[in-house]
Order: sequence, then structure tokens, then C-alpha cells
Amino acid sequence: MPETGVRLHSAGFVNGAHVLAVRVYYEDTDAAGVVYHASFLRFADRARTEMLRDLGATGVAPMANEGLGFVVRHCSADFLKPGRLNDLLEVHSRFLEVGGASVTAAQTVKRDGADLVCMQLTLVCTTPAGRPARLPPELWTLLRDAGAQTVRD
Repeated sequence: MPETGVRLHSAGFVNGAHVLAVRVYYEDTDAAGVVYHASFLRFADRARTEMLRDLGATGVAPMANEGLGFVVRHCSADFLKPGRLNDLLEVHSRFLEVGGASVTAAQTVKRDGADLVCMQLTLVCTTPAGRPARLPPELWTLLRDAGAQTVRD
């Protein structure tokens, strides 16, 4: 199996997208050694978290202290090719839009440069009661400065 030279952690930003390397383990696959579809969602979630860390998102800790969190409101995924046990994958992530209480992200899982899964997700900031809440101003500014277009919601 060829290696891409990507380390098994965040490679940072490459061509405007955040790149996170993920190794496929047995727990990520079905009995045939093919990546189970829900595992791609876990890989994407991990990548968004690491992207926020690499951006220096100090606004995430205050969100947790206030009981705020992100929930997935919408997810679309095109499963183009399978991932397999022991593959070294890359998750390429970008924040596309940021609103008052929501964020839209595009994420692509790749193997050796080929797209396996292309996803678009809308995340909403919520209170502990599950109601929409405004993003903390520091986080909103950080996402905007990282290239997300501003929208009204």
C-alpha cells in the first residue's frame, strides 16, 4: 500500500482546506473490511474538531462552559468509492458559510488523491435545551476570517 507522506494527525491547511490524516482500523469497517458508512461521519467530525483547534478556536471552550454545542442539522454525502482496512485517508475540510447560529462545512475524504466521500453539513449552535443559540463572537469572527462567507440565519 503506497503511503502519501501525510502524518497521522493534522497536516494543517493545504490549498485553503484543512487536511487531517486518518488510518482505517478494524473498528471502522464491516465484516468485509470495507469502511462502514457511519465511520466516514466520525472521520469528518474529528476533522472539523482538529480544524477548529488548528485555527486557534478558543471560542469552543467557552461554548462548552456555557452548555452550548454544535448539532448536525443537515448532512448530505455522496459515497463514491469504498475505503478499506488499513487505508491512510485524508479528510479535507472547509467552512463555507457562517451565520449567527449556524455553520456550513464541506468535507471530502480522499485516498491517494481520489475522492471517496464528499459531504456537506450544516451545524447549529444550541443551548442545553436544544434551542438555537448565537455563536460566540470570537468563534464567529474566526470562522469568517478562515474564509467562510457570512449569511443570515
